[in-house]
Amino acid sequence: MQTDYDIIIIGAGPAGCTLARLLADKYKIAVIDPKSDNDDSFKKPCGGLLSEDAQKALARFDLTLPKSVIVDPQIFAVRTIDLKNDLIRHYQRFYVNLDRHRFDLWLRGLIPQNADIVTAKAREIKAVEGGFAVSYGEKTVTAKYVIGADGAGSLVRKTFFPKRKIRSYTAIQQWFRESNPNPFYSCIFDPETSDCCSWSISKDDHFIFGGAFPHKNCRERFERQKEKLSEKWGFKFGEPVKTEACLVYRPKKMSDFVCGKDGVLLIGEAAGFISPSSLEGFSFAINSALLLAECFLKGDEGVERRYSQAAFSLKLRLMGKVLKCPFMYWSFLRKIVMKSGVSALKIVD
Repeated sequence: MQTDYDIIIIGAGPAGCTLARLLADKYKIAVIDPKSDNDDSFKKPCGGLLSEDAQKALARFDLTLPKSVIVDPQIFAVRTIDLKNDLIRHYQRFYVNLDRHRFDLWLRGLIPQNADIVTAKAREIKAVEGGFAVSYGEKTVTAKYVIGADGAGSLVRKTFFPKRKIRSYTAIQQWFRESNPNPFYSCIFDPETSDCCSWSISKDDHFIFGGAFPHKNCRERFERQKEKLSEKWGFKFGEPVKTEACLVYRPKKMSDFVCGKDGVLLIGEAAGFISPSSLEGFSFAINSALLLAECFLKGDEGVERRYSQAAFSLKLRLMGKVLKCPFMYWSFLRKIVMKSGVSALKIVD
């Protein structure tokens, strides 16, 4: 069957945009994603910090960030707060503080014009003779391959790999007018409300607080943690400007990673490629897209097998981060690490 496209990519975040940019000159590509530059556009809830690994991933393409995606302040340290053990330490980190929505739009703008970008939400994907049919709005288009770059809760993953379950959390984030005297970034551990982490970030004239919580009673857990931070650690929240939420994956075993088969492929968080220790996903999104692009550029015959083999290195890196988790998330081990002061900064008043 003659298809409309060679490849349809679902999702235009760092993974989908990178893949489309690298393949558009060789394959006929469509990218389907609901984000736009309109004020009422869908915006991915995200802390918006570009880690050193993500910076390195971008540097491999000789890309430099435009001023329009960068926000104040820039961050040199993370304030780590252990609510259970009543501890606080500062650790040096080199993040770039950015506007996630503008970052995504910038990446989308790098996609060559010969690729079709569809501003819509894919509502259904099904296998048809010779490929796949993707429906959005009232329209349906077909392709030989379909790529899931649509993050946690991926429609592609749910449709074609429904039995490949992965640990997930509800990430809740609120924006407030900045009222803290000194802007800061923090990472918070509170096993009473979540076995994952929370964060706060100052971003221009706003203060953001968010966290990943078990699905059951997630909003109650979120509010309880806010109360504790306000009462004990002096966090200033005020009335929220907006509240946003999304699903976030947190892999813990090799079977959580799904690269794909039979013309369906997954990259980024949709494949399970996200750090289980820090929830950092930018670097894995970009690097998995690069690996898949390199496989396609060798020809599409056997691309699924080649990609699965190439992505094994990402899986090993992520399993290494699983081994790191006890030192961050087990209260006893975290207490030892923080009390030791290893790698911690001495803050001068």
